Amino acid sequence: MAVLKLRLLSMATALCWLLLAAACATAPPQNVENICAIFKEKSGWYKDARKSEKKWGTPVHVQMAIIRQESSFRFDARPPRRKLLGFIPWTRPSNAYGYAQVLDSTWKWYQDEAGSLFSNRDDFGDAIDFVGWYTSVTQRTLGVSKWDPYNQYLAYHEGHTGWKKKTYNNKRWLREVARKVDYRAKEWGAQLKRCEKDLDDGWWLF
Repeated sequence: MAVLKLRLLSMATALCWLLLAAACATAPPQNVENICAIFKEKSGWYKDARKSEKKWGTPVHVQMAIIRQESSFRFDARPPRRKLLGFIPWTRPSNAYGYAQVLDSTWKWYQDEAGSLFSNRDDFGDAIDFVGWYTSVTQRTLGVSKWDPYNQYLAYHEGHTGWKKKTYNNKRWLREVARKVDYRAKEWGAQLKRCEKDLDDGWWLF
């Protein structure tokens, strides 16, 4: 009986550690305002971001600034529910989901063109690869530079057709958000130059 209790206790302890590890792996970074702090806490994210940059050409700091704005690095982020009668939780305005807040239809497009059936919006590596892919499509189809966080974010939010129609001109709040993304991306680009050598040990990135 004592041996059985000991085995059950060991199994319970192992399960607790597994659950704790899973929670830590998916929890947002403690400091979402500093790109060096983010990558030091989430070292695997740096590898994913650099791979996406190499593959699609969009700078790490631009990709990360978009994800920061979309989800604050929450893997299961969704748009807040509408309120019925002002206080009853109701439907969501869209089916956007995950780190990059991607719509079902847009994610399907990515899976067909660049990802795979196994790509998930709540996986950081897949999400940042999506952002790299989408911004590269934006550059190819609209001529927006991958180094232009302001217009890249407007095209990301409004879609390529919306950007062509300049729907953002009627959305002052969105232009203000895009300016915030632009400022953060440039600030993070400067931060990254100061910590890149510490983050990059060279051999596993490529």
